[in-house]
Amino acid sequence: MSRVFVFAAAFAALTAAASAADLPRRALPPAPIPVPIFSWTGAYFGVNAGYITTTKDTVQSAGVYPGNNGVRTRNRPGALPLPQDGFTVGGQLGYTYQFTPGSGFVVGLEADASYTDLNRTRRVVGRQGGISTYRQTGDFLGTVRGRVGYAFDRVLVYGTGGFAYAADRERATFQTPWGEPVFSGTRSRFETGYAAGGGIEFAMPTDSFLNVFHSNAVTVKAEALYYDLGRSTLPLPAIGRGQGAYVTRFQNEGVLGRVGLNYKFGS
Repeated sequence: MSRVFVFAAAFAALTAAASAADLPRRALPPAPIPVPIFSWTGAYFGVNAGYITTTKDTVQSAGVYPGNNGVRTRNRPGALPLPQDGFTVGGQLGYTYQFTPGSGFVVGLEADASYTDLNRTRRVVGRQGGISTYRQTGDFLGTVRGRVGYAFDRVLVYGTGGFAYAADRERATFQTPWGEPVFSGTRSRFETGYAAGGGIEFAMPTDSFLNVFHSNAVTVKAEALYYDLGRSTLPLPAIGRGQGAYVTRFQNEGVLGRVGLNYKFGS
């Protein structure tokens, strides 16, 4: 009897084990897919466009010899505002390094050059009928600047500053009441100074429709810059029946706001 009981128990255990072997095995959960961490490190190039206006633009004139007293008698303007504004369009290239991917401090260097539609001509008539004409024109503005900022993943907030340069043309002519030039001077020069400002930049997804160059990222930015290219003194020697000379001092200082699009290559 006991042998029959033992045999039945062993048969039941073997049957249960075989049934368990036929059951489907529990699959392991899939491994999580790592989320890519964005980094601003890399070289980039792009385009920009915006608006520029002068902030300090007063033209000052003075006579060189005692007989050149037109400013004192108010026949020539001693100080005359010569405001200028216009659009800008250009390009930039640079390199950025981020210390910690994701969020962290960012440093970089950027160079840009832009066409500037800056020009202004003013003509005034003095107390004795003297005609005074001033003209100032700026064709382009460029900078070489450092950038320091902080990245919040795909958003970068930064400050910037460095070297600025520009092409500037200046002209002044003093005429008699009947239009005869008696003092005149003109000059084209390459001016240097500094620029400083700040901005914000956002990195779009890599598969953005704007990514025509198949770069690692396409970024859009908005920034504002203040520039100061100093002052220049233009001599106005006598011509025709004029005697003596005048001098005129021009200023070149202003602000620009612009938006840009960059294509970044790198990590």
